[in-house]
Amino acid sequence: MRRRDFLSLAATPLVEGKKVRLGVDLFSLRSQGWNPFEALQYCARLGVRVVHFSEPRFLGSLEDDHLQRVAEQARRLGIELEVGMRSVCPSSKMFDPSQGSAEEQLGRLIHAARLLGSPIVRAVLGSMADRAVPPGIEAHIENTVRVLRAVRSRALDAGVKIAIENHAGDMQARELKTLIEEAGRDWVGACLDSGNPLWTIEDPHLTLEVLAPYVLTAHLRDSAVWRVKEGAAVAWVRAGEGNVRLDEWVREFVRRCPGRTLALEVIVTGPRVFPFLDPNFWQSYRNVAAWEFARFLALAETGMPRQAPPQLGKEEAARREREDLEASLAWTRRVLESLPPTV
Repeated sequence: MRRRDFLSLAATPLVEGKKVRLGVDLFSLRSQGWNPFEALQYCARLGVRVVHFSEPRFLGSLEDDHLQRVAEQARRLGIELEVGMRSVCPSSKMFDPSQGSAEEQLGRLIHAARLLGSPIVRAVLGSMADRAVPPGIEAHIENTVRVLRAVRSRALDAGVKIAIENHAGDMQARELKTLIEEAGRDWVGACLDSGNPLWTIEDPHLTLEVLAPYVLTAHLRDSAVWRVKEGAAVAWVRAGEGNVRLDEWVREFVRRCPGRTLALEVIVTGPRVFPFLDPNFWQSYRNVAAWEFARFLALAETGMPRQAPPQLGKEEAARREREDLEASLAWTRRVLESLPPTV
């Protein structure tokens, strides 16, 4: 990216704050090796309003004095913070019991959120692997709800809400909606990720339609989807380079979720195949309605094959990661600036 293009990123348009709280999820910068202070300085140069520490590793430590220093640095830079963690479902393949019980882990992040001034803790159930093996996604949802209910009073006392993400192919929109309503929508909501629905063979626009009333925060990522002989392939791409009509998705998000955080989580990947022509594939998706799948299929029919990105060395990969984020941020700002003032 040219220097003048980078500098234009730092000139935050006034329109952004009225429409969304534009931010960066630090998973977009996962290869940089930065401490939280270096990450905050970089994001300040980009001119974003929110920095989303989606996993504890990006904070470096959950010690109180360290968190207070991070919070103070963010205040000096005029940045708001959001904090998150990984799985809070004890039956998920992604859950890490070495870090304590799900309730203990979530309790630590609620405490961290209070110190950082984060209104939410982002958490996940798991990944698509949890759909494929017993006890099945329904049981995982029940187990997650039990954990959430166990920490309800602690979250309420801290003034913190829990934002559960539709993550890595774990839940479709209606499943996450069920989880939120069973846990209590007064203090549990959605971290809506625009890039993950295709991993559950779901149209991202349908995901937004279902979850908009529950959104506490959001991740923005573009996708490409196309037909292959096994079914469909999905790749994540820079914002504006996919075929899921992400510009329309952003406009609808602004209309339905005004003022919420929209944090770019930019990941550029090679194709992942979803072999829906194999009857065994549907063991994980027995409750998918035909009309819902038809919307996914319609998107796939519009796509063209994408090549996997080249394998790069460590330094080159880190540079490309920054370029992907900066290009995606510039595209997102152009979309936001194109919206009428009343939107």
